[in-house]
Amino acid sequence: MPEPEDRPEDRPEDRPEDRPDDRPGGTGRDKVTRAALRPSRRQLVVAVVLALVGYGVVVQVRATDADSDYDSLRQQDLIDVLNGLAGTTQRTQSEIERLTRTREQLLDETSARGTALQEARDEVDTLAVLAGLVPVTGPGIRITITEGAEAEVSLSSMLDLVQELRTVGAEAIQLNGEVRVVAQTSLEDVEGGLLVDGTLVEAPYVVDVIGEPGVLSGAVEFALGPRAQIEGDGASLQVTELGSLDVDAVVEQQEAEYAVPDPDQ
Repeated sequence: MPEPEDRPEDRPEDRPEDRPDDRPGGTGRDKVTRAALRPSRRQLVVAVVLALVGYGVVVQVRATDADSDYDSLRQQDLIDVLNGLAGTTQRTQSEIERLTRTREQLLDETSARGTALQEARDEVDTLAVLAGLVPVTGPGIRITITEGAEAEVSLSSMLDLVQELRTVGAEAIQLNGEVRVVAQTSLEDVEGGLLVDGTLVEAPYVVDVIGEPGVLSGAVEFALGPRAQIEGDGASLQVTELGSLDVDAVVEQQEAEYAVPDPDQ
């Protein structure tokens, strides 16, 4: 009888159980390879924990190294370090106090300079008004003087009027809306009127005066005062107190030719 042929499933080398690489579970190396390629959730958790533990160890080592710099110092060395820090702190505090004092002084000086500057500006404005260099407005009186048919106001009467007004604090005087009357103003009696600083002013004379209205009126009305003198010349005089009036005439500023400010004043 012919011998039966071997079937493939009967060959030992072809049986699954005889192939080590295809057996369930495989060898130990196969398991490690598969675990590395396909890690489980537990393995991932373990890896993260190990990483955190390693980081903590590194931080602790570095902190220990930093502390060891001071641990290696002697007591006297530590005292010297503390004294140095205390000295630095004291110098810093002293510098802060110095800068604070400097700031306060600068603020005080700035305030003082600002006050002095404002006072100087106010004084300049006042002097400009009194010198007739600027137009002004304010309360005051208007004096209207009308000459008679056969009478003329004398120069002395006009000078007395101006002087009495200045004496009681007139701050601005204007004649006929044309001429500003100041301390340097000159008046001259000429044909047809008065020559005031080179300008002919004719009657009727209108004198605008800025100041306290009641006080200015009293300077004109008192017994034997300007009214009595002007009416004695044969002219009439009328005083009107005003809450506000304008003095627009100004004088040309003149530069001093010889006088200079005293540097010691």
